[in-house]
Amino acid sequence: MLFSEDKMQETRHKGRIEVICGSMFSGKTEELIRRLKRAKFARQRVEIFKPAIDVRYSQIEVVSHDSHAIASTPVDTSASILLFTSEIEVVGIDEAQFFDDGLVEVCNQLADDGVRVIVAGLDMDFRGRPFGPMPALCAIADEVSKVHAICVKCGQLASFSHRTVQNDKQVLLGETAEYEPLCRDCYREATRE
Repeated sequence: MLFSEDKMQETRHKGRIEVICGSMFSGKTEELIRRLKRAKFARQRVEIFKPAIDVRYSQIEVVSHDSHAIASTPVDTSASILLFTSEIEVVGIDEAQFFDDGLVEVCNQLADDGVRVIVAGLDMDFRGRPFGPMPALCAIADEVSKVHAICVKCGQLASFSHRTVQNDKQVLLGETAEYEPLCRDCYREATRE
């Protein structure tokens, strides 16, 4: 079935939710930045958000582990995102696992209003359990991209973020000194009691 130009134009402005998930060091933020830069290149109105608590690389930018960056608006709650999104065509949200569960409704509302929403975040915490609003976001997403790191022990695809320091808090901002990507087998071996 062929689409007419009118139908294609109409299709372009429909809202959708895209989720990019995976372990630490898997390229989630890199992929988010890539998609957002393409939207900006296409002259779409873009706004990017991150949780205010994430100040690892920058207080006001979303920054990938390999130092690619894009300007962002730090917010304390998911509801704050709606305050900044009038007349916006594409919304990017990084580190979604740190947001409150209201993020699911915020993303749904934006998509229902015709906004393309691109969300990146960890799907599991260091214990291998679903993290924050990410499972619900994956469930309602129009598209889910699971990206993988490389296991630092064996070189296989890694899906787990293994914490290498003693700390039981679910949220511990960190980098290579605190976390390493592991495959399922190496994660099980590392966390065996």
